[in-house]
Amino acid sequence: MGVVKAVCTSSIKGIQKTEQDAIELKPDWGIEGDAHGGPWHRQVSLLSYEQIEAFKARGADVGHGSFGENIVVEGFDLKSLPIGTRFACGDVVLELTQVGKQCHAHCAIYHQVGDCIMPREGVFCRVIEGGAIAPGDTIEIAE
Repeated sequence: MGVVKAVCTSSIKGIQKTEQDAIELKPDWGIEGDAHGGPWHRQVSLLSYEQIEAFKARGADVGHGSFGENIVVEGFDLKSLPIGTRFACGDVVLELTQVGKQCHAHCAIYHQVGDCIMPREGVFCRVIEGGAIAPGDTIEIAE
């Protein structure tokens, strides 16, 4: 079982996201008000809290949402999970659709420190069942 450490959104693509008190997810769409919502396979992004902390320990000044992630999760090695893995968080069900991504234009973090963890550590999901998610919520791999 894991814990949601932060939820983040942005109204445009390609920028850092801002922490929110809670997010509302819609099936087959994504997060209400987030630029990545739509009928595609990368509706929601997740990043490991542990990986963010390790990156910070290397001297990077980053916070939740800095990598463009929607949900920061503690307790899982996300990149090791197979495509099709489902996560349950309250009423919300997410299905893992992609591990990592190719960065065509390096982000601000990459330009500052010469590295970014999202391309190799981030995972992407589509929303199967909607509902609300907030920091402190438990999240688990659905059977």
